[in-house]
Amino acid sequence: MLSIYSDDYFMQQALKEARQALLKGEIPVGAVVVCDNKIIARGHNQTEQLQDVTAHAEMIALTAAANNLGSKYLPECTLYVTLEPCVMCAGALFWTQIGRVVYGAADDKRGFMRFGKTLLHPKASIEYGVLETECAQIISGFFKSKRG
Repeated sequence: MLSIYSDDYFMQQALKEARQALLKGEIPVGAVVVCDNKIIARGHNQTEQLQDVTAHAEMIALTAAANNLGSKYLPECTLYVTLEPCVMCAGALFWTQIGRVVYGAADDKRGFMRFGKTLLHPKASIEYGVLETECAQIISGFFKSKRG
Protein backbone atom coordinates (compact mmCIF):
# COMPACT_ATOMS: atom_id res chain seq x y z
CA MET A 1 0.00 0.00 0.00
CA LEU A 2 1.40 3.38 -1.01
CA SER A 3 1.46 6.22 1.49
CA ILE A 4 -0.77 9.02 0.23
CA TYR A 5 2.09 11.50 0.57
CA SER A 6 4.88 9.50 -1.05
CA ASP A 7 6.64 10.21 -4.33
CA ASP A 8 5.41 6.83 -5.56
CA TYR A 9 1.80 7.76 -4.82
CA PHE A 10 1.98 11.07 -6.66
CA MET A 11 3.81 9.46 -9.60
CA GLN A 12 0.98 6.89 -9.78
CA GLN A 13 -1.36 9.86 -10.16
CA ALA A 14 0.81 11.21 -12.98
CA LEU A 15 0.67 7.75 -14.60
CA LYS A 16 -3.15 7.96 -14.51
CA GLU A 17 -2.85 11.17 -16.50
CA ALA A 18 -0.48 9.47 -18.95
CA ARG A 19 -3.09 6.75 -19.48
CA GLN A 20 -5.66 9.46 -20.27
CA ALA A 21 -3.31 10.77 -22.96
CA LEU A 22 -2.84 7.24 -24.32
CA LEU A 23 -6.61 6.76 -24.62
CA LYS A 24 -6.74 9.92 -26.73
CA GLY A 25 -3.91 8.81 -29.03
CA GLU A 26 -1.46 11.28 -27.50
CA ILE A 27 2.09 10.51 -26.46
CA PRO A 28 1.38 9.15 -22.96
CA VAL A 29 2.95 11.65 -20.61
CA GLY A 30 1.17 12.75 -17.46
CA ALA A 31 1.87 15.29 -14.76
CA VAL A 32 0.51 16.47 -11.43
CA VAL A 33 1.47 19.49 -9.33
CA VAL A 34 1.43 19.02 -5.58
CA CYS A 35 1.38 21.71 -2.90
CA ASP A 36 1.14 20.93 0.82
CA ASN A 37 0.71 17.22 0.01
CA LYS A 38 -2.37 17.96 -2.10
CA ILE A 39 -2.72 17.65 -5.87
CA ILE A 40 -3.64 21.11 -7.09
CA ALA A 41 -3.32 20.50 -10.84
CA ARG A 42 -3.22 17.68 -13.36
CA GLY A 43 -2.22 17.52 -16.99
CA HIS A 44 -1.48 15.15 -19.82
CA ASN A 45 -0.20 15.65 -23.34
CA GLN A 46 -2.78 17.28 -25.59
CA THR A 47 -0.66 18.35 -28.56
CA GLU A 48 -2.76 16.42 -31.09
CA GLN A 49 -6.13 17.26 -29.56
CA LEU A 50 -5.36 20.99 -29.34
CA GLN A 51 -3.09 21.11 -32.41
CA ASP A 52 -0.62 22.95 -30.19
CA VAL A 53 3.01 21.85 -29.94
CA THR A 54 3.29 23.51 -26.53
CA ALA A 55 0.43 21.48 -24.99
CA HIS A 56 2.76 19.18 -23.05
CA ALA A 57 1.57 17.60 -19.81
CA GLU A 58 3.87 19.84 -17.77
CA MET A 59 2.69 23.05 -19.42
CA ILE A 60 -0.96 22.19 -18.88
CA ALA A 61 -0.35 21.23 -15.23
CA LEU A 62 1.72 24.36 -14.54
CA THR A 63 -0.95 26.64 -16.00
CA ALA A 64 -3.65 24.92 -13.95
CA ALA A 65 -1.52 25.17 -10.78
CA ALA A 66 -0.87 28.88 -11.31
CA ASN A 67 -4.59 29.45 -11.85
CA ASN A 68 -5.43 27.42 -8.76
CA LEU A 69 -3.04 29.38 -6.54
CA GLY A 70 -3.55 32.74 -8.23
CA SER A 71 0.20 33.11 -8.69
CA LYS A 72 2.63 32.56 -11.54
CA TYR A 73 5.27 31.42 -9.04
CA LEU A 74 5.20 27.92 -7.56
CA PRO A 75 8.17 27.72 -5.15
CA GLU A 76 6.29 25.59 -2.62
CA CYS A 77 5.13 23.09 -5.25
CA THR A 78 6.41 19.83 -6.69
CA LEU A 79 5.84 18.70 -10.27
CA TYR A 80 5.56 14.94 -10.79
CA VAL A 81 5.88 13.94 -14.43
CA THR A 82 6.20 10.52 -16.00
CA LEU A 83 8.87 11.54 -18.53
CA GLU A 84 11.87 13.83 -18.12
CA PRO A 85 10.77 17.31 -19.22
CA CYS A 86 11.99 18.73 -22.52
CA VAL A 87 13.93 21.99 -22.74
CA MET A 88 10.74 24.00 -23.38
CA CYS A 89 9.10 22.61 -20.25
CA ALA A 90 12.30 23.08 -18.22
CA GLY A 91 12.21 26.75 -19.23
CA ALA A 92 8.63 27.02 -17.98
CA LEU A 93 9.66 25.27 -14.76
CA PHE A 94 12.44 27.83 -14.35
CA TRP A 95 10.07 30.76 -14.77
CA THR A 96 7.52 29.33 -12.30
CA GLN A 97 10.35 28.94 -9.77
CA ILE A 98 8.95 25.51 -8.95
CA GLY A 99 10.53 24.11 -5.81
CA ARG A 100 10.92 20.49 -6.85
CA VAL A 101 10.72 18.36 -9.98
CA VAL A 102 10.26 14.58 -9.84
CA TYR A 103 10.26 12.53 -13.03
CA GLY A 104 9.96 8.86 -13.80
CA ALA A 105 11.63 7.88 -17.06
CA ALA A 106 14.64 9.59 -18.61
CA ASP A 107 14.39 11.00 -22.14
CA ASP A 108 17.84 10.60 -23.64
CA LYS A 109 16.85 12.28 -26.93
CA ARG A 110 14.76 15.28 -25.83
CA GLY A 111 15.20 15.57 -22.06
CA PHE A 112 16.53 18.76 -20.50
CA MET A 113 19.22 16.95 -18.50
CA ARG A 114 21.26 16.69 -21.70
CA PHE A 115 21.95 20.35 -20.97
CA GLY A 116 22.11 20.06 -17.19
CA LYS A 117 20.12 20.99 -14.12
CA THR A 118 20.98 24.65 -14.66
CA LEU A 119 17.93 24.93 -16.93
CA LEU A 120 15.83 24.78 -13.74
CA HIS A 121 15.61 27.55 -11.16
CA PRO A 122 18.70 27.49 -8.89
CA LYS A 123 16.56 26.76 -5.81
CA ALA A 124 14.75 23.82 -7.45
CA SER A 125 15.59 20.30 -6.38
CA ILE A 126 15.26 17.34 -8.70
CA GLU A 127 14.55 13.65 -8.22
CA TYR A 128 14.36 11.05 -10.96
CA GLY A 129 13.73 7.38 -11.49
CA VAL A 130 10.51 7.29 -9.44
CA LEU A 131 8.48 4.35 -10.83
CA GLU A 132 10.90 4.46 -13.73
CA THR A 133 9.97 1.05 -15.14
CA GLU A 134 6.24 1.79 -15.29
CA CYS A 135 6.84 5.25 -16.74
CA ALA A 136 9.24 3.93 -19.38
CA GLN A 137 6.94 1.04 -20.34
CA ILE A 138 3.95 3.23 -21.18
CA ILE A 139 6.11 5.40 -23.48
CA SER A 140 7.97 2.53 -25.15
CA GLY A 141 4.73 0.59 -25.64
CA PHE A 142 3.14 3.60 -27.34
CA PHE A 143 6.00 4.04 -29.81
CA LYS A 144 6.26 0.29 -30.40
CA SER A 145 2.58 0.22 -31.39
CA LYS A 146 3.15 3.16 -33.79
CA ARG A 147 6.00 1.33 -35.53
CA GLY A 148 3.82 -1.72 -35.58
